[in-house]
Amino acid sequence: MNTELRNEIILKILSDYLNNHSDFITEKMVNDLEKEFNLSKTESIVFLLLGFYEIENKELTEEFNKIIKELDSKKYEDNDYYKNIKLENIKDNNWSFEIKSYKPYELFVYNDMECINGKLYPQVGYFTHEYYYECVLENGREWMLITPNEIETMKEPIKEAFGNVLTYGLGLGYFQYMISNKDNVKSITIIEKDKKIIELFTKYILPQFKHKEKIKIINEDALKYKYTSEYDYVFVDIWHDPSDGVELYKKMKKLEKPNIKYSYWIEKTLRIYID
Repeated sequence: MNTELRNEIILKILSDYLNNHSDFITEKMVNDLEKEFNLSKTESIVFLLLGFYEIENKELTEEFNKIIKELDSKKYEDNDYYKNIKLENIKDNNWSFEIKSYKPYELFVYNDMECINGKLYPQVGYFTHEYYYECVLENGREWMLITPNEIETMKEPIKEAFGNVLTYGLGLGYFQYMISNKDNVKSITIIEKDKKIIELFTKYILPQFKHKEKIKIINEDALKYKYTSEYDYVFVDIWHDPSDGVELYKKMKKLEKPNIKYSYWIEKTLRIYID
């Protein structure tokens, strides 16, 4: 199977399954396969996933065994934001709060896509027990949430951030909270165009920051905000996924200034769609 066809089939299967059938594989199904055929948990999930699409292909089986991984929930439950920032009080007109969860063996994307020698490797994971996460909804629709994907895809920018930081996009303030606790981060300027998001953040989330004195929020469109070189590090997070991110990423790249370190949310994935 050539690489292009391989990539197409893998992306098509995962897109359909994750969007339409993510609760198909159950704990009982995985446990039964483990016992009957002496398979690992991941091997059992891959067998069930490909069986759902009536696919029998050794090469695809091997590839999906590389793509799908069992995750350690403690790694995410020990995250500072996950442990310390409480969102349950958020309720304001069209906004509400809910506790959501990933069921045991439910598949989800947990990190940026990898590309190795032209082969695409979506990062798909699962937990062996139910994993709970907080979610803020707008008119009943998931809008902002803190999941393993959020934690993993921001790990590197959080590690890199230093000095006077400029961030585009606010959301639930995860990135801003994490870097505000770093000694080498002096200030954090946030550019956010949605006044309601700023109001919710300022009222419910910012008071929980240990170092709220580092935070400054400017109500402005990212593409219109003008600045000089007073910042050391810039992080851009103003898209939901590659479907709306590619063009915005291109536009923001053109606005870069010399002598500043830039980072973009899910940049690896965006670059795959561009290159």
